[in-house]
Amino acid sequence: MADDIGMALATMRNSRNNNRPTTRGSRLNIVSVTLLLVSILVGVVLSAVTVSPFPAILLAIIGIILAQAPRIAQEWERGVVLRLGRFVGLRGPGLFWVTPFVETVNSWIDQRVITTGFAAEQSLTADTVPVNVDAVLFWLVHDPQKAALEVQDYFNAVTWAAQTALRDIIGRTSLSDLLLGREQIEGELQKLIDERSSPWGVTVQAVEMRDVLIPESLQDAMSRQAQATREKQARVILGEAEVEIAALFDKAAATYGSNPTALHLRAMNMLYEGLKEKGALMIVPSSALDTMGMGALGGTAALGQQFLTQQQQAAAAAKP
Repeated sequence: MADDIGMALATMRNSRNNNRPTTRGSRLNIVSVTLLLVSILVGVVLSAVTVSPFPAILLAIIGIILAQAPRIAQEWERGVVLRLGRFVGLRGPGLFWVTPFVETVNSWIDQRVITTGFAAEQSLTADTVPVNVDAVLFWLVHDPQKAALEVQDYFNAVTWAAQTALRDIIGRTSLSDLLLGREQIEGELQKLIDERSSPWGVTVQAVEMRDVLIPESLQDAMSRQAQATREKQARVILGEAEVEIAALFDKAAATYGSNPTALHLRAMNMLYEGLKEKGALMIVPSSALDTMGMGALGGTAALGQQFLTQQQQAAAAAKP
């Protein structure tokens, strides 16, 4: 159990490292670098004119302070600005300014769709079957202010909420429903995670179950059960076919019994089908010969076949 928990924590750490939105207190940009370089250059020039290092030192300090003011947010980012610890608003995208040492950009909120993988390992279904389920969560931050102020770490909170919701869904779902009703389970899981994460300014767009793993011993048992079910269905279908065939034969017997001509035509067709191939042998019950007059028909067909064979042999002998 400890190994499973360790593997789950490692998976979640890797997912956070790969997909986690950018969160940083300060970020240098080209505007800040330009202000700093201009201040240093002006200070150097003034120091050269006045033959004193004081202007260069003073303007370098001013340049360092001014370099803290400009910030640049990407198109998909919003900066959370705090003034002496109090929230004053969101900034971005593009260039914006903050008051150095008074205002700080506490975090950068990524508003793009984020993909997070999560798993529920060795979870018991409603019929006490241990399963390992892997899923993917597609979500985004629709309210950066709530994401920054209402929860300490919204990314970590969404990940854990998704995992606990998945375990909750598995615990009240049977194995057959889990394997066959994925779309319904994904809808319930999305609704449950969205209800938990909405107060944090997060919207869940979709949840997809990637894989459901069950023990190998149970897989063998399910395979045998499926094979037995298929054999049962095949035998039922065969029995139903026999019943239908018997009913059709009964109708045919009634028709032939009231129409001897149709019976004789059927007998002739049977002889033709049986004797049209060379070397064919057809076995007819003696009762059928007596009742349907198939003896004379059979003799006539045999004589015809013999006559054709003799003609073919004579034609083959006449060829040079």
